[in-house]
Order: sequence, then C-alpha cells, then structure tokens
Amino acid sequence: MDIRALVEHTLGGMGFELVDLVVTPRGGFQLFIDRLDQSNGGVTIDDCVRVSNQLSNVFLVENVDYDRLEVSSPGLDRLLNKPADFVRFAGRKIKVKLRTPLDGHKRLVGHLKGLQDDVLTLEVNGQAQAVPMSQVDKVRLEPEF
Repeated sequence: MDIRALVEHTLGGMGFELVDLVVTPRGGFQLFIDRLDQSNGGVTIDDCVRVSNQLSNVFLVENVDYDRLEVSSPGLDRLLNKPADFVRFAGRKIKVKLRTPLDGHKRLVGHLKGLQDDVLTLEVNGQAQAVPMSQVDKVRLEPEF
C-alpha cells in the first residue's frame, strides 16, 4: 500500500497538503502538513488533532500497521519539495543544502527566483545562482524577522 498516496488523498479532502512524511525506524509516521488555502492562516493545533484523528480512522479501515502517528505544521522553515512549492514561495528567502559543493559551498542562502527545467534559481548576494536539482539535498524557507 502506498502510504504517501493514501495520506495525500485524505489530506486533500480536508483542505490540507502533505509537506513531508517521515517513516520512523520503529514503524511510526511523522507528518508535516500545511493548509491548501493560506488565507485562513497557518496550521493550528486543532488542525493537527483533526488530521491525526481522521488518519487514525483511515489507517484502521485500510489495515495500516503503525507504531505512532505525529502530525505537525511545517514550521517557519518549511521544507520545499514539490514544483508548486517553488512557485508559491517565489521571492522568499530560502536555504539550500547541496549534496556536493558548488563553487566551494554546500549551503546557499538567497531569495528564490524559481524552478524551471529541473534547475533551481536563487539570488545570492545580488547574483543569480543556478543549481541543478540533482545536486540539491533540501530546500527550506529561511525565516526573516
């Protein structure tokens, strides 16, 4: 059974999206969710409880064996991993962790310009920096205060 697909389908019907799913070594699930409609603000504790209860019922019906289910918001340093994320958060400050060094750096911080043809573009110190997604390990929003 494809747990990710099951979770995404359930969340979509509830007005949420799956940001990340981590399967723990003991057979648990850590889910990070966000609202599809951001006009109502971010994810609340009540949202997490509602999603947890719904997924517990779905897992029971679908015979999904798991040790623990944790549901939380993606936080201020939200992970970006879907192409739609790179459109939605264009212009925001991001932190990019690379698999291998690029110009001597394994981490880049700059403003997201976009993602096109599997190449991430960000502005670092006023200069455009193109990074092939094959070199990217993780991209997260960098909170600005």
